[in-house]
Amino acid sequence: MAFDFDAAVSAPFRMQPGLRRLAPGANHLTPLAAGSRHQREKLAVLSAFASDALLVRPGFDAAPALDALCAHAAAEHPEAFAWDGERATARRFGVAVHGERVERADDARFGPGEEIERCLKLLPPPWRRAGLLSLGFAEDFAVVDGDDASLPWLAVALPSHWAPEDKIGRGFAAVHAPVADNRLIVQAAEGLTRLVTDGGARERFVWNVTPHPRLHAHPRRVDPDAWRHTPVERAAWRTERQTFLPVPGRRQAVFTIEVQLQPLAEALAEPGRAARLHAAIESMSPAVLAYRGLGGVREPLLAWLRTQT
Repeated sequence: MAFDFDAAVSAPFRMQPGLRRLAPGANHLTPLAAGSRHQREKLAVLSAFASDALLVRPGFDAAPALDALCAHAAAEHPEAFAWDGERATARRFGVAVHGERVERADDARFGPGEEIERCLKLLPPPWRRAGLLSLGFAEDFAVVDGDDASLPWLAVALPSHWAPEDKIGRGFAAVHAPVADNRLIVQAAEGLTRLVTDGGARERFVWNVTPHPRLHAHPRRVDPDAWRHTPVERAAWRTERQTFLPVPGRRQAVFTIEVQLQPLAEALAEPGRAARLHAAIESMSPAVLAYRGLGGVREPLLAWLRTQT
């Protein structure tokens, strides 16, 4: 997994930006295999709830950011993606978007691209290229606008307990207003936006322990009482690796979000991880525990983690 456990999990726990420069040669994107878990869930969301996932502020032109993302995808993963300035091709699936038109890139009548092609044709034409990128890579995408520190464009099929429709077009401080103990993040808003749009590629990591078993965790489709039916030893370890890819010639960055989910016990298999997570959770304030949905399970979770050390 791309998640850096040692860098992300520490005590005392603090809600903070945690940005670091992307290492030379590190990738922003993760190509998907046909029928992978990410692709199956994204297909379901984009087929049934596209209006929840694909959002743009009225009047915002996302074309330069999408062009930059396509060019980067083709350079980083030429075996999986191609871009000639007009036509984007998911090579593994034989599906292309030329302008706003969906095309087959091969002569096969059936195959891994058939479901992708059908899904893309159901999307509004301006969203088909973004849909192809979403179904070709594990990451979700957003655009950060450096002029007003806002998120004017989102293609987020796998949100982590937040609603994309509540964030579209809002400033950085407003987006993070619901976050518990958010002082450090909000105070750094202007500097962070300048850093990710003008200062080179960056990455950060986010994690949580959750009873929710799916990658797609839109709050309207998550059981609010899931902890009642999920013993902590059967909990999941949910992580995000987020990267920021500056858009050439613009005060913008493409914000990528790679969500991963695995059994908590599996994530803690390496020596020292359970103790490290125990210390982080034990140091969380009541506000942070409530925000992360861990308030009611803090004690049983800490007790179980002690048995894993």
